Amino acid sequence: MLREEPPSAPPKNIVASGRTNQSIMVQWQPPPEPQLNGVLRGYVLRYRLAGLPGEFQLKNITSAEINYCLIGELIIWTQYEIQVAAYTGAGLGVYSQSVTEYTLQGVPTAPPQDVDAVALNSTTIKFTWTPPPQQFINGINQGYKLLVWPEHCPECITMVTIAPEFHGSRHYGYVSNLRKFTWYETAVLCFTTPGDGPASTTQLIQTHADKPGLVTQVSFTEILDTSLRISWQEPEDKNGIITGYVLCWEEDGQNETRVSQTLSNSTLAYKVTGLTSLTTYTLQVAAVTQAGTGTATSSTISTGLPPELPGAPSNLIIANISPRSATIKFRPGSDGKTAISKWIVEGQVGTVGEEEEEEGEWKVLFEKDRPPASDTLEIPNLIPFTQYRFRMKQVNIVGSSPFSQPSRKMQTLQSNPDVAPANLTVFSASETSLRIRWEPLPEPAYNGNPESVGYRVCAQRADGLGTPRVETVSERLSREVTVEGLEEWTEYELSVQAYNGIGPGPWSSPVLGKTKESVPSGAPENVTTEAMSSTSVLVTWGLVPEHQKNGHILGYKVLYKEKDSERAPQVQLVNGNQTHLLLLRNLGKFIVYEVQVLAFTRVGDGPPSLPPTVERTKDDVPGPPVRLVFPEVRLTSVRVVWQPPSEPNGIIMGYQISYRLDINDPNKFTTVEVGSNARQFTVTGLIPESAYVFQITARTQKGWGPPEEAIVITTEKRERPQPPRRLTVPQKGVESHKLRLHWSAGGDGSSPVRYFTLQTLELPDGQWKTHTSSIGHNNTSWEVERLKPYTSYKFRMMATNDVGESAFSKETEPVTTLQDVPDEAPVILNVKPSTTTSVIVQWQPPAEGTVNGILVGYRVYYRELPRENNPDEPKTATNQSTISPELRAKSTFKTVSSPSLTEFELTQLSKYRGYTIVMTAFNVVGESPSSAPVEVFVGEAAPSVAPQNIQVKSMSSSQLDVEWQPPPVETQNGNIQGYKIHYWEKDRQNETEKELVLFVPDTSVHLKNLTSYTTYHVQLSAFNAAGDGPLSAARKGRTLQAAPGAPSHVVFSEVTGSSVNVSWGVPLQPNGVVEGYRVVYEPTAPVHGVSKTVTVEIKGNWQRWLKVRDLKRAVTYRFKVQARTIAYGPELEANITAGPVEGSPGSPLQTSVTKSASALTLHWSEGVEGAGPVTGYVIEARPSDEGLWDTFVKHLPPGSFSYTISLDRLRSGVAYEFRVIAVNRLGYGDPSQPSTAMSALSETPFYEEWWFLIVMALISLILILMVVFGLLLLGQNKRYRSCGTGKHITTVEESVTLDNGGFTGLELNSRHLNVKSSFLKKNGSRSPPRPSPGGLHYSDEDICNNYNGAVLTESTTLTEKPTELSESEVSDSDYEDEQPKHSFVNHYMSDPTYYNSWKRQPKTVKTGGGYEECAMTDAEGGYYQTVVTQHSVGGVYTPTGQPAPGTRTPVTGFSSFV
Repeated sequence: MLREEPPSAPPKNIVASGRTNQSIMVQWQPPPEPQLNGVLRGYVLRYRLAGLPGEFQLKNITSAEINYCLIGELIIWTQYEIQVAAYTGAGLGVYSQSVTEYTLQGVPTAPPQDVDAVALNSTTIKFTWTPPPQQFINGINQGYKLLVWPEHCPECITMVTIAPEFHGSRHYGYVSNLRKFTWYETAVLCFTTPGDGPASTTQLIQTHADKPGLVTQVSFTEILDTSLRISWQEPEDKNGIITGYVLCWEEDGQNETRVSQTLSNSTLAYKVTGLTSLTTYTLQVAAVTQAGTGTATSSTISTGLPPELPGAPSNLIIANISPRSATIKFRPGSDGKTAISKWIVEGQVGTVGEEEEEEGEWKVLFEKDRPPASDTLEIPNLIPFTQYRFRMKQVNIVGSSPFSQPSRKMQTLQSNPDVAPANLTVFSASETSLRIRWEPLPEPAYNGNPESVGYRVCAQRADGLGTPRVETVSERLSREVTVEGLEEWTEYELSVQAYNGIGPGPWSSPVLGKTKESVPSGAPENVTTEAMSSTSVLVTWGLVPEHQKNGHILGYKVLYKEKDSERAPQVQLVNGNQTHLLLLRNLGKFIVYEVQVLAFTRVGDGPPSLPPTVERTKDDVPGPPVRLVFPEVRLTSVRVVWQPPSEPNGIIMGYQISYRLDINDPNKFTTVEVGSNARQFTVTGLIPESAYVFQITARTQKGWGPPEEAIVITTEKRERPQPPRRLTVPQKGVESHKLRLHWSAGGDGSSPVRYFTLQTLELPDGQWKTHTSSIGHNNTSWEVERLKPYTSYKFRMMATNDVGESAFSKETEPVTTLQDVPDEAPVILNVKPSTTTSVIVQWQPPAEGTVNGILVGYRVYYRELPRENNPDEPKTATNQSTISPELRAKSTFKTVSSPSLTEFELTQLSKYRGYTIVMTAFNVVGESPSSAPVEVFVGEAAPSVAPQNIQVKSMSSSQLDVEWQPPPVETQNGNIQGYKIHYWEKDRQNETEKELVLFVPDTSVHLKNLTSYTTYHVQLSAFNAAGDGPLSAARKGRTLQAAPGAPSHVVFSEVTGSSVNVSWGVPLQPNGVVEGYRVVYEPTAPVHGVSKTVTVEIKGNWQRWLKVRDLKRAVTYRFKVQARTIAYGPELEANITAGPVEGSPGSPLQTSVTKSASALTLHWSEGVEGAGPVTGYVIEARPSDEGLWDTFVKHLPPGSFSYTISLDRLRSGVAYEFRVIAVNRLGYGDPSQPSTAMSALSETPFYEEWWFLIVMALISLILILMVVFGLLLLGQNKRYRSCGTGKHITTVEESVTLDNGGFTGLELNSRHLNVKSSFLKKNGSRSPPRPSPGGLHYSDEDICNNYNGAVLTESTTLTEKPTELSESEVSDSDYEDEQPKHSFVNHYMSDPTYYNSWKRQPKTVKTGGGYEECAMTDAEGGYYQTVVTQHSVGGVYTPTGQPAPGTRTPVTGFSSFV
């Protein structure tokens, strides 16, 4: 062995960097191994001031493993020269080349010198000074700060920064805009990047005096004909020492009469004499200092006339409106016999879009001193987009006038916001995002339409690098946003500005925020590797680039694995940021390794270096060849086969085959060498039936390796071996990841067993897998590794000899490995503040297959984060592999003993501190690795309880008032900033939910613009700086009713030349309970000079149709329909023309009537079809003495051409006319020609029967008496009254009221008619009673006037009269003797022919006999209600005319009599 010598080369890669302003960190790498010349024992570092002669100071590093040194106690901001040498046991080697480095900058330690301050004038001070000595600046001079503050207000500092002047030795600067004649303390300091140096000794300087300000409180007393007294007070701004006053007076407008009087500084009143009576004078008073006379205060007064209060201005007119100003034009009031000294303008301020229920408070908006003689005044400093109302008053020396009458309301124009959001706070949201929170602008500060207001947030790196990121928030009530896409562990300046539709407002003052520490985004640079031996490699690396560190680098990890291997790389940990090399040991020989290095912070690992650095270990002697078998064995020869060593440890140069008889000398072998490519060799000349020992050895350039030995017998009687027997696993050999398997060898089949193969079966659903095929033939037990903890397995084996493989052995009994610590940690999903001293941790359990046993519970570790401003507090990593135990050792933990829980609350934490939280899962064996750390700030938490005592009150049809109380104080978790009100229509939350945000101190809100008569749900939550609290339980409130919307639609059907059925839909916005409808119709143009308007009022909401029968053919009518709740809503209008539409069928032809003994038969033939086939027929009928047709039968099938009418349905003795109308899909066609009138008399009247004559003879006397009695009663009935002759009428108004009580009943109230129903049967039986009509009011104001040329002699009013008796309670005499319950419909009254026909009838004659009432089956056509301007029974219009179930209807033709 050579003698040890000192290293012949210095350490390499020496790097020095300033650590603080008094220390430098030096790092290096060892000298190359060939130049070490021995065992490295340590290093010597020497340093001195750079560029100066002097001795080096030495530091001895006594460990070869330490390759860094921190040099301390250096001079601030000074350059040093540094060298390093290595030493062995033989001595010190050579020193490296010098490297130079500065210590970091510090703050100056000396103030500027020769500071002089002098006042230049009344508002400016000049400074001059000399810089501090360079050695005391301790860095790069960034400039100077001039400090000025009032003598008695040290905190009121005015600071001016002056850039350094490097070319001159004397510096100067100015501070301006100071107060006049004021004492100030002054000082100057120098500053560098780290901070400010000490300030110079203060000097007390007074600014110069200046002219004084206006005197105040000028007033007049003792006003006589020739004298008066004037008084005043000192100026507020003296600006010096008051030396006196100057008083001047002159007759108004006559300068030649001016008189001046100089007064002492103690005189504050003076009596002016020698004045002329009843003359107006102008008086001026001014204060005097040594700098001169100040501005005079002027006022006018008339002698002999004491001043009075001024009069109020009038006629205020607003003009020239801008966003922030407006001009008032007015008529000035009287001046009160003296000059007006001030105008005062007050205003009422309101918000646009709100209706003030009460007049707002009047506030002073502007005061104008010494106003000019003008009638206009500009009011500045108004708020944009705000409503104002102004009033003003005048002030003279006596006092104020009354206020003028208020002006009209005006609104200023919109403008961009004036102010920025306030109270900015920034939180680290993540490694790449910051959350900024602000206080939204109050609504008066929007300066525009609230819907256009939003915010912009700008994030700019504090060092000015990079591109600013801007986030836009379009919601005006937003108060926070998260800015994403930032760089990790970087400080940012964030500002917020508001904007509206006009433009942006100013940016707020920036606030600093730093993103959270993250994993490094880059790898260490300059990774190098060097093979030191066959089993070791030296790895070196540089620093991570500064912008990619993303936090404090706590150490490095060296990852290495064999090249092209699929196994995960092995990891070696290097703690600390000072060590940048690592010697990898125990590596495979002559193996190519891929090496990567990564850095980690306490958050986690950064990316590994790329590409991997490749290095091969040095070669060595090889391992033994493997798979030694003898596939061909003869009596005298053997063929041996092998495979290269599994550990070649270099390049195989060849193989050596050695063999001998097993009974011979163990050291006497026959040896044969073969090439490196040989894999088999045949040995001949052997002795039959003999045992031979064979050895195979491989060679590299380093030499021969160990041999692989095997025994073979030269025989031809060989067979496969027997499988191993009695496989057992003793329980004491079972561990969590491995166990010991024992067995007994079976027969070898006359051929030695070469190796065993082991297979495993994972229960319950696994498959047999080969675990290893490398178990030596001599083994009878084996340690089975790579098993899963707490898992059941079965095992089986087979043996292999030269002939082949045995069968598999018998399976073992199931064996379960022991439990182990969990492999995975729980994943922390969220950590949210619960109160100001507690947080709730939520997590996801580890995967079931990673628990490695039975999960017992969890442990939550937490500890306070070090404060950023405490650099001495150590940073602790939370890397899962090695750093987490250190974190856990320094942390407090809570145990969660229930494995089913996924949430836990940590309590009793410190307020306003940050915490790091990690979690582990544990079983009976131990704990899992730690989870990734999560940081949380404790001290702010959202309110834990919702607002209390919430009340919702209905105020109007569109407004609800909500009142509440704040959450209990102990649940607020900070200062409540405001409330969020969520409200929505019942059952329509997704479509109608809205949110309203209010800020304290409001605890009530007006919810406006709501839907009328609608139930709303209201929920409230409180919020503070930490977030929103829980929502309250929903409270209900319903708005009041309002007028409804218009009906949804109007539809016309069954249109003929004289009638139409109009129907409508309910309003889409009912806005309450619909109580009825109003239908108004009139012709669109006068008919024969008459425009008749008919109004029908329908009570209730169930009927939405009306049958109108008094139309004129070919006339267009306008229908208007309104709904009513508490009031009528808007009208829905539609037009219809009476008569068939184009395409409707033509008139049926050949209408005729035939009569039989008991019926009439109507015949007709088909007419023109029109645009579509006929779908049915309608039969109309009318009595011969009436003028209006009434529907008799509806919906006859299209193939019908005749219809039989029973005489029982008609009134006996009355003649009837019939006509037929064809119907197709387009509507009703023209009616046919009327049939001939046909009497309803039977062929054999009953009075001709013999039995009737006998009965009449018996009761004739009784009948005579009854007739006499009846005549006496009829004499008491009402008499007819004649209508007066009226003028020609051009407009007719009619009013009808209908409700849901039953059939329409109309009555002629102006007279009494003893009339039975016109539909009495021929045998005189009584008519069925009518159901109660419910209410129909119909007025016809033109009845008593000349209508259509006819002179009417009676004035009638048609009103409802309900029927209250049922059928069983009414007799025939009742019907005949009582006033009729129903009467004509008023449009019958409007026809003079029929009205006069009533008039001409005697009182004892029954009028209008028409159809008889009868029960008709559906086959006969069913019921059909024909009403003239009235409605039928039923909730909705029934097109077939069927009555509502359970109701009674008048039969066909019974529309005109009741």
